[in-house]
Amino acid sequence: MVAGAVAAMASHAVLAQEQVVKIGLVAPVTGPIAHWGKDNVNGARMAIDELNAKGIVLGGKKAKFELLAEDDASDPKQATAAAQKLADAKVNGVIGHVTSGTTIPASRIYADAGIPQISPSATNPKYTQQGFKTAFRVVANDSQLGGTLGRYAVQIAQAKSIAVIDDRTAYGQGVADEFIKGAKSKNPNINIVARQYTHDKATDFNAILTAIKAKNPDLVFFGGMDAVGGPMLRQMKALGINAKFMGGDGVCSESLGALAGDALTDNSVVCAEAGGVEDSQKKGLDEFKAAYKKKFDMEVQIYAPYVYDAVMLMVNAMQKANSPEPQKYLPELAKMQYKGVTGNIAFDSRGDVKDGTLTLYTYKGGKRSMIAVTH
Repeated sequence: MVAGAVAAMASHAVLAQEQVVKIGLVAPVTGPIAHWGKDNVNGARMAIDELNAKGIVLGGKKAKFELLAEDDASDPKQATAAAQKLADAKVNGVIGHVTSGTTIPASRIYADAGIPQISPSATNPKYTQQGFKTAFRVVANDSQLGGTLGRYAVQIAQAKSIAVIDDRTAYGQGVADEFIKGAKSKNPNINIVARQYTHDKATDFNAILTAIKAKNPDLVFFGGMDAVGGPMLRQMKALGINAKFMGGDGVCSESLGALAGDALTDNSVVCAEAGGVEDSQKKGLDEFKAAYKKKFDMEVQIYAPYVYDAVMLMVNAMQKANSPEPQKYLPELAKMQYKGVTGNIAFDSRGDVKDGTLTLYTYKGGKRSMIAVTH
């Protein structure tokens, strides 16, 4: 009995030394881009499971990491409600959101609460231009991404006349604006024959595409997501628009093939993913993707590896500070030098990733095919 009591007391002492570290994650697990949101949740779960298996100790107490996942349905109002819920729950850090239109309004709530936030995918420059010390991102922004695509359109694709469509979201409009700037930087006289607008839940593009067809562009750029871009490609084919199609990371998913069907012909689409690794680091990313497929029986969409890295580097900052308290590890996060599966991560004074890479893709046989990794 004495031995049992001593063992029970020892067990209780160990439990008393355990602390729960809450990592919030917000992603659209419902709505038109739910496949992106679920991908991000899976990336976070991989990181959380690995961290808990390591038995990390912070401030003398074993850390038990818990994932608090919220759905924002890629809606700005739902995003701020989710952000407030996580702030009220006093999470130790937040990974998210997915789109710029949800990340930007939510970032003020996290900043007011002093909670570090790392977006794995929001690319609008405004996110890190607000002056919040809590805001970080692990991918290149639209100035880099849209500009690179614009230069590619003129220099490599030899486009002479371009039609531009965006979905009026912070992301779509931002990347379209930067695309035009990039194109004009290579050819100030490039002919932008149309600038049309849709919305992020649209399904019928007949009116805008008919107007574009009359202008006979050789390239159409779309600022928006794959859930809209796929059906748009189908309707372009139906109307006989044979222009090359370009888009940012919003359309650059593995799902585009299913969404566009037989309208996605070989080499007809060029898009860019914010991120990507040089050849020397490809092995680590390939191993992550294989482990992801084994764990979830599905392929990575785009940003699960960036979510995984965001969780890992956030906890790495906690380890350097020897504390999960936001005010203690935030200074360490700001000066992190982290080697992740998505490459080397360090932040500039605004919270933007330094030397952010981009990966250019086309599609062959309905599958993404890499063109090049660039800066």
